[in-house]
Amino acid sequence: MTNPQLPSHLRRISHVFVDESMTDSPMARRVRERLTGTAQEAIPWTVVPENQDRIEFERGEEQALYLKEYKGKFLRFCPGTRAYHCCGYRIIHIGENCPMACSYCILQAYFQDRILKIWANQDALFSELGNSFGADRNTRFRVGTGEFTDSLALEHLTGYSHDLVDFLNEYDNVVLELKSKVVDLSWMAAAKRTDRVLPAWSLNAPYINEHEEFDVSTLTERLQAARTCTEAGFRVCLHFDPIIHYPAWREGYAEIIDRIFDYVKPEQIAYMSLGSFRCMPQLTPIIADNFPETTYIYNEFVPGLDSKARLLRPLRVEQFSFMVDRLRAHGMDKQLYFCMESTEVWNEVFGYTPSDFGGLGNHLMARAFER
Repeated sequence: MTNPQLPSHLRRISHVFVDESMTDSPMARRVRERLTGTAQEAIPWTVVPENQDRIEFERGEEQALYLKEYKGKFLRFCPGTRAYHCCGYRIIHIGENCPMACSYCILQAYFQDRILKIWANQDALFSELGNSFGADRNTRFRVGTGEFTDSLALEHLTGYSHDLVDFLNEYDNVVLELKSKVVDLSWMAAAKRTDRVLPAWSLNAPYINEHEEFDVSTLTERLQAARTCTEAGFRVCLHFDPIIHYPAWREGYAEIIDRIFDYVKPEQIAYMSLGSFRCMPQLTPIIADNFPETTYIYNEFVPGLDSKARLLRPLRVEQFSFMVDRLRAHGMDKQLYFCMESTEVWNEVFGYTPSDFGGLGNHLMARAFER
């Protein structure tokens, strides 16, 4: 039975586009079915002809869902840089853009429209993944879908993560991370093994959650979902990225760190990333335009080795050290890692570098497969 009401973060969808080749795809049929009985049931559907290169949609704050036949590579490497330590995970590319609105989101620089794209040709996706993951079952993969979109934001309509979890049940050499800022645990019904899926949530200080993240689940809802997953036997991942420098940051990050352990135990966390706010130069004016009340973009930044604006290193190290010390006091240690930081910062804060345990990618791969 369909829910008569969509989650709040999906209620701005007012149009569905579908490629002509995808009109009778399982994905298109599913979205139609799940819109039935909702306030969005009567929204128009437009079929996109095969020779049409792009679609136009501009209706203020409204959004469109585009069920597209994707013709590129579905399995990709994380777009890191050699200048900093990258976690080395692989991206399963399922779509682009996000229905939520977080002031710091890098996707604003990539997708300056309100079109939520989902790759509807899942048969091609699964064919490519099967060829990659099945070629050598001794080769392990740590993969995730939350790079160019949120892993679960469109799950209520698409069921994409449910399908992916179901498909990957047959691959013992793959661990899938589902990273999100919303709560949708419907994928759990497809999981035959709790050791091959890592549900993950982004966290931030309560002030940042309230003032810089919109149409997202609350921090309490995310932590409750994490507890539900651990009670079912899954380990979870948590991510503090971006950590933002604002006047009361110590109190804010101390509060959310302490709250984590009211819900989960350190041993139930596979790993946790810490990353300071950083952005390409062209993102700053976009943030200023989209979120005029935002002030953290006027902090002290310098160009990093990857040409992104980064908070001054002493300020980054101060925040990192504060958070790592507090997390260690709760029993966290080797689960912690930096997202895109230098060897010097690793040494200064942790007292070791990724090379001390064989590289960051190898370390996280071992953590992902550990039971």
